[in-house]
Amino acid sequence: MWIGLGLVGLLAAVALLAPWITPFDPTEVNPEARLLAPSAQHWLGTDHLGRDQFARVVFGTRTSLGAVALIFALVLTIGSIVGGIAGYCEGIVDAVLMRTCDAFMTIPTLVLALFLIGVLGTGMTNVIIAITLSHWAWYARLVRGLTLELRQRGHIAAARVAGGSRTAILIRHILPAIAGQLVVLSTLDLGHWMLHVAGLSFLGLGVAAPTPEWGIMINDARPFVWTAPMLILVPGAAILVTVMAFNLLGDAARDRLDPTLAGPATGGHEH
Repeated sequence: MWIGLGLVGLLAAVALLAPWITPFDPTEVNPEARLLAPSAQHWLGTDHLGRDQFARVVFGTRTSLGAVALIFALVLTIGSIVGGIAGYCEGIVDAVLMRTCDAFMTIPTLVLALFLIGVLGTGMTNVIIAITLSHWAWYARLVRGLTLELRQRGHIAAARVAGGSRTAILIRHILPAIAGQLVVLSTLDLGHWMLHVAGLSFLGLGVAAPTPEWGIMINDARPFVWTAPMLILVPGAAILVTVMAFNLLGDAARDRLDPTLAGPATGGHEH
């Protein structure tokens, strides 16, 4: 767990301190310095437009982690609200919300994300929305199950007897009780979301040039794979390390919480 936590902490520090880590502007074009080899001035060399590769990787950390953090927050928020309402209200409300979840869950997440981007248009904002909409239903299902279990406990029954409204009980008692489990289990999907962000940007559906982002950096470097392989290897390694860090953290957190709880959150995803 500590290895994963340390790597994630290091990546977060790089994202926050990017302007102080490198003196170069990641979007500054310098045709005279194109495709330079690594040197004391340009630690990872330059790309086909003369932009410093190290600066672009560092600032790309901010873009990629920022997108994943937003997806994380949105998925948990939507999933918690929908799942909590379905589990606590039951009846027709539960039926409608769960059938809606079923509709989203029948389509593989990447296929659904691509369809939504086709409807919404390209750009990182729409990528974040598309990935959120293709994943929230899994968490709504999980929250509903946990809510149904919590409803049977004594302190919830006591709150009902005391005259607490459904909304108040849901907000004050049920959602806080499952928040820790939900956050821990969602760390298992952080690497998956990172791959979605990078993959969609690689396809030209995410950030627009010249914004530094690892997926689009790999796409830009394809024509130079044999003459300047570092242009692909470095952002590819950044994606690999980040996904590995998220997976290490998620697996360790899940095992510490309860291995039997991981199934509903991640086992059904069609990646």
